[in-house]
Amino acid sequence: MAEENIDYGPLAGLKGTWIGVKGLDVAPNPKGKEENPYYETITFEEVGTAENAERQLLAAVRYLQVVRRKSDDEVFHDQTGYWMWDKEQNIVMQSIVIPRAVALLAGGNATHDSEGNVVLTVVSDVDDSAWNVVQSPFMHKNAKTLSFKHALTIKADELHYYETTMVDIYGNVFEHTDTNTLVRS
Repeated sequence: MAEENIDYGPLAGLKGTWIGVKGLDVAPNPKGKEENPYYETITFEEVGTAENAERQLLAAVRYLQVVRRKSDDEVFHDQTGYWMWDKEQNIVMQSIVIPRAVALLAGGNATHDSEGNVVLTVVSDVDDSAWNVVQSPFMHKNAKTLSFKHALTIKADELHYYETTMVDIYGNVFEHTDTNTLVRS
């Protein structure tokens, strides 16, 4: 479905395979928190455009993210989804699905930092009717995702992100964070 001459706007710099070895996951555990250094690969592929209700045109990029702990080389996070851009409204969106029975749609904008790099920032909240979190009854009861914020900076062949997921787990609300800097391979 990848079409030629598509304006991917702020998503154009994502295409390719990115490798990062400097990741840090700060996650909840029953005693408080744990820190897991990790490495990962994220692959972005152009999908093309999607037209919604004959009035909205989205440019879309599909991605697959696989994250492994440095301590044991085990995959502890697998995520797939899409980054989408609505040029007319200047809105960026990220859809996420993880095999923990959690999915979400986050929305936001694309800006440029002081060096001219593209910055994509999206948010989602369990109580937001537009940018929402969907989760199974088990997750809703035991490890409920309350909100999500993802900021991604594209600097030529370097990609940096910081994300925060607020989770209600083990009787507490916890700020689960992930950050990494990747390079295009």
